[in-house]
Amino acid sequence: MKIVVIGGTGLIGSKVVANLRQLGHDVIAASPATGINTITGEGLAEAMNNTDVVIDLANSPSFEDKAVMEFFETAGRNLLAAEIKAGVKHHLALSIVGVDLMQNLGYMRAKMVQEDLIKRSGVPYTIVRSTQFLDFLPGIANQATDGNVVHISDVQFQPIAADNVAAFVSEAAVTAPDNGIIEIAGPERLSMPEFIIRYLQDTNDPRKVVVNSHSQYYGGEIPNNALVPLGGPVKLGVISYEKWLHNQPQKA
Repeated sequence: MKIVVIGGTGLIGSKVVANLRQLGHDVIAASPATGINTITGEGLAEAMNNTDVVIDLANSPSFEDKAVMEFFETAGRNLLAAEIKAGVKHHLALSIVGVDLMQNLGYMRAKMVQEDLIKRSGVPYTIVRSTQFLDFLPGIANQATDGNVVHISDVQFQPIAADNVAAFVSEAAVTAPDNGIIEIAGPERLSMPEFIIRYLQDTNDPRKVVVNSHSQYYGGEIPNNALVPLGGPVKLGVISYEKWLHNQPQKA
């Protein structure tokens, strides 16, 4: 099959491209750097020609509320219009577990708009909602740091390794469209502070974690269970936190 991966040079995209090429598919790693731009429309028509599947893994360069909404609205409309014109048979997008529970956050509102555009487009689709990535642990700790203290909310957390995300996305891409939502998550559920404490200890980071009772994520109030699957069908990754950490590049 011919498969176009939007955001094909990013963290997940590069892994998905490698997976699908290994399976023998004709894969285009699409990004502005490769001349395919979902915001301007550059290169979209040519890329969609004779394409069977489009995988949308692109992310906004800005997380500011207005900018991120404009990105996902514009990119979604341009991409889906090009797919409809070319007769693409399957649109797959990566979204976020709990996105509908966090609509007070601008980024989550934008992702929900992206999902709605896909559902209304008429293109057969699969939406893969993932929990947060284990690869985000350093960033979560850094954005919550004040001096030598990391202030973390006591919310449930079930992060997944990027390699497992890529494997699930690749599998769904070569399967018939679900016309619905698939949830994926990591194999372990703890509180976010427990994960952050483990990560800091295991990387010999001297910062201390202070747990607060506010259910917050990147500055916004969220339900305590917003970042974990809520009991419906879910596919669990096989890479544990320990295995993920073992595979991380060692700091010099």
